[in-house]
Amino acid sequence: PDPDWASYTLGVFICLSCSGIHRSVPQVSKVKSVRLDAWEDAQVEFMGSHGNDAARDVYESKVPAFYYRPTSSDCQLLREQWIRAKYERLEFTNPEKQEPYSAGYREGFLWKRGRDNGQFLSRKFVLTEREGSLKYFNRNDAKEPKAIMKIEHLNATFQPAKIGHPHGLQVTYLKDNSTRNIFVYHEDGKEIVDWFNALRAARFHYLQVAFPGASDADLVPKLSRNYLKEGYMEKTGPKQTEGFRKRWFTMDDRRLLYFKDPLDAFARGEVFIGSRESGYTVLDGLPPSTQGHHWPHGITIVTPERRFLLACETESEQRAWMEAFRKVVDRPMLPQEYAGECGRGGRG
Repeated sequence: PDPDWASYTLGVFICLSCSGIHRSVPQVSKVKSVRLDAWEDAQVEFMGSHGNDAARDVYESKVPAFYYRPTSSDCQLLREQWIRAKYERLEFTNPEKQEPYSAGYREGFLWKRGRDNGQFLSRKFVLTEREGSLKYFNRNDAKEPKAIMKIEHLNATFQPAKIGHPHGLQVTYLKDNSTRNIFVYHEDGKEIVDWFNALRAARFHYLQVAFPGASDADLVPKLSRNYLKEGYMEKTGPKQTEGFRKRWFTMDDRRLLYFKDPLDAFARGEVFIGSRESGYTVLDGLPPSTQGHHWPHGITIVTPERRFLLACETESEQRAWMEAFRKVVDRPMLPQEYAGECGRGGRG
């Protein structure tokens, strides 16, 4: 939005946020304000004969279908590495430069947060597309992996604020039918974004085999997903007499997971949120009979089995959560989503 800046060496219009990234690669891109800076006639002519569409045709001519294209709402790291990959490293005009994420195999070291002590320690990770797995090892010479994460059930999303590192990546997978989180980063921005796109590539090729008739456009949205909303709310238990407890909530597609701490490995419970046609509703406020001290801005999620009572600290947070819930409830359920429909209460 608001492309009030321009790179007069590349011939593209850019927003204020991306203009700062372009300035960091001055050997490739030189930036001016469209409104505030003086423009030479030759520079204006250059912009007129180029433009964003023409640049896209050149610099994005060979972007792999699985490669994540950031939007204006994505974190700084993803936008910076997209700009550098496109204009500085010319990865999308030279497919051989895409080897780090397109080869189907990748190994290296990432800093991983310990499940119990919260310390980040260097761990060896191995991604094998042929085996359909991401593994990590506690020691470089370890024969057996500490964990095997199946590509089939894996998701990765950048979480710099939550993890406390600008390159922080959250990887989620299924372990014994429970959602398990691990949190990793790499000091080098290109390295961690290459890992992210390598995971997306592995998911893409897995889905191509699983759904042979599907188009790229059908598969790409399934490669990785950002969470619809995250943050603290209070909740009470199924009897609604246990008092309200503060929990960290994550809206992951149709699953509302809650954790004691944002960086917990396992959720304490989850709530499946189906569609309106299946008997799910989201109501503003709490029933008048609600007991116990709680934050002032309530939300009631009605499912076919029971009501879930939640409370937000501020009205703006309540509005944001209501909007996220209603988006999910208003969306018709897909046939495969019915498999996940069961009232998961959790442990409070």
